[in-house]
Amino acid sequence: MAVLLLLTVALGAYFVSQSEGTEKGTETTKAEMGNITRKAVATGAVKPRKEVIIKPQVSGVVEKLFVEPGGIVKQGDKLARIKLVPNEVNVNNAQSTVELARIRYQEAQRELERQKEVFLKKLDVEAARVNYDNAQREEIRQQKLFADGIISEIDYNRFKVDLEIRQAELDNAQILATNNLKQFETDVDIRRQELDAAINNLQLLREGVTKNSKQISNVVVSTVDGMILEVPVEEGTSVIERNNFNEGTTIASVADMNSLIFEGMVDESDVGKLREGMPLEMTVGAIEDQTFAATLEYISPKGLEEEGTVKFEVRAAIQRSEDVFLRAGYSASADIILERKENVLRINERDLIIRGDSNFVKVQNAPGSFAERPIEVGVSDGILIEVTAGLDTLTEIKVIKNLE
Repeated sequence: MAVLLLLTVALGAYFVSQSEGTEKGTETTKAEMGNITRKAVATGAVKPRKEVIIKPQVSGVVEKLFVEPGGIVKQGDKLARIKLVPNEVNVNNAQSTVELARIRYQEAQRELERQKEVFLKKLDVEAARVNYDNAQREEIRQQKLFADGIISEIDYNRFKVDLEIRQAELDNAQILATNNLKQFETDVDIRRQELDAAINNLQLLREGVTKNSKQISNVVVSTVDGMILEVPVEEGTSVIERNNFNEGTTIASVADMNSLIFEGMVDESDVGKLREGMPLEMTVGAIEDQTFAATLEYISPKGLEEEGTVKFEVRAAIQRSEDVFLRAGYSASADIILERKENVLRINERDLIIRGDSNFVKVQNAPGSFAERPIEVGVSDGILIEVTAGLDTLTEIKVIKNLE
């Protein structure tokens, strides 16, 4: 009978404790003040903003390399020298062109000398001068006859007009003689330029350099200031010039390592939250325990499908660090700061109870006894969530474990 009474009391106490929300051995925590950052993650790499690929102007064999990766160069510095391997057919054709141009130049010189002699002796205006002199003498004679009343004014005017015509013919002949001389001089200049061009072309085919060129075509120079990132050829390597049918052989790549960017991919679920100018916190796999600041400057308008998901390219300008040298190609990840709240009340999001549009936490009324309390929440970073109303830092709340 006594045992039955004890069991009845024990069961009664158990049900009473259950009705009051008593939970033995439950872990509790408190809300705390701190920062919450909502962010999107991008994965990518560090790249120079400007990288220039240097290619040769001529085809041949690399005779000498003047640089190696990591070296600093200025615009115009030598990178390599190319030894030309002349094509005999092209050389023979160029030699024939030189000889033909030389013959034309010599012929033009002879014609110019002949024309100078004609001009100095005024042979090309002699006929016009004789006609003018004859017309002038005849006009003088007719003028005397007219003055003596032997001929009429009409007859005299005819000779006067003829003299004016002969004067115009003489003037035109003198102008034409001068123009002819200039034309022969111009023709000589043209033929000399053709000969020089033919000689330069032949010399270029044989040596890769012309006597009038300011830049040696078989010497490859840097077109920009920067650091040598790569030299993919070695001495003795055959190289091809860049043309309409071939991209050409890369001699070196040069980049400005003082201006770097982060280039990465963002998942489509986050890209709609991004805007240019947002700050980034970038971490580099090769450099531990250090972050680098950057600013988002480009968001691709078109996504790319990768492994069944759509991602968008983003680029950000990396703020230069004097203490750490960032190398091109470093793999990196970046946290794009969407929203940041500082010194706000926060709890672990796992302890939040969501029911419909309402949020609750279990607060401790007494040791082992909890009751639900509605709260209002704000920003969440996926782990911590802001509490805007309904809680303080003194209240004990129940830690909700995954198994519950």
